[in-house]
Amino acid sequence: MSFFQIHQLAKHYAGKAVFDTLDLTIAEGEFLTLLGPSGCGKSTLLRCMAGLSRPDQGLLRMDGRDITHLPPQQRQIGMVFQSYALFPNMTVAENVGFGLKMQKMALPERTRAVEEILALVELSDKANALPSELSGGQQQRVALARALVVRPRLLLLDEPLSALDARIRRHLREQIRTIQRQLGVTTVFVTHDQEEALTLSDRIVLMHDGRIVQHGSAESLYTRPANRFAAEFIGHFNLLEPDAASRLLRRSCQQTLAIRPESITLVDVGDTSHLGEIVDHQLLGNVIRYRVRCDGVMLKVDALNREAATLLAAGTRVGLHFAEPELCEVA
Repeated sequence: MSFFQIHQLAKHYAGKAVFDTLDLTIAEGEFLTLLGPSGCGKSTLLRCMAGLSRPDQGLLRMDGRDITHLPPQQRQIGMVFQSYALFPNMTVAENVGFGLKMQKMALPERTRAVEEILALVELSDKANALPSELSGGQQQRVALARALVVRPRLLLLDEPLSALDARIRRHLREQIRTIQRQLGVTTVFVTHDQEEALTLSDRIVLMHDGRIVQHGSAESLYTRPANRFAAEFIGHFNLLEPDAASRLLRRSCQQTLAIRPESITLVDVGDTSHLGEIVDHQLLGNVIRYRVRCDGVMLKVDALNREAATLLAAGTRVGLHFAEPELCEVA
């Protein structure tokens, strides 16, 4: 059932449309990710949802209630920013409890609520610390606790992990997903990082130039991109123009085809009629990404990095097997 509705929403800056007639529904308890490159409109959309920017037209409804023109403090929405936005002169506990204090919650109840949420984000031992005494990951968890402690109906996260290093990002995104499931709070997460989107989301909304290009589960976007932009933005698809696809697959192809590097298998030259030559390779941890020239087409092919002895040198002749069911047409 639809919990949050965005209907025919439009926003313009300096006469230019950030997005126009945007429609989107979000289910209660869903973890939805707005994914796309910088400037595609995802953060502006989030700010409109929060009430920090006013749309030029359209409606926003939460649980059937029109909130389009409500001030932010009346929307029951929590928001976490990339910059943390903590009060430097307040302790962790004071930062987390600030919203409850503004709501005039009595001190004993406020203290109990702050203690519970700090335990949830694993920061109970930092309650009396100042933000300057915390790491970036800890500061972001304080910001998350501050947004959650007021029990929002909707949680908005605007690229909250982009300023952190890779190891901390991986750990914190796991924490965010675990906490979201525990609390069951409807969540919208903004990122330009496809790995974050694929890892976290119940559903991904891919945006480009203010439009929704495709939406669906992580699996559907990864395996069945709707068009060339989706194929190039998510994963590392090989895009085969019709003439190249026809040569490679030995059949007539009328549209551009997309196939993932891991859907092409390197085999012995005697096991297939598709023969190629290794051009070079990249070591990507547990995966080796080869560039292979086959019938005048350069292909990316991923193979598991089992051991150094299996590494194929440039110039090696190889056979290729294409997983036909995993080929898809793109516009």
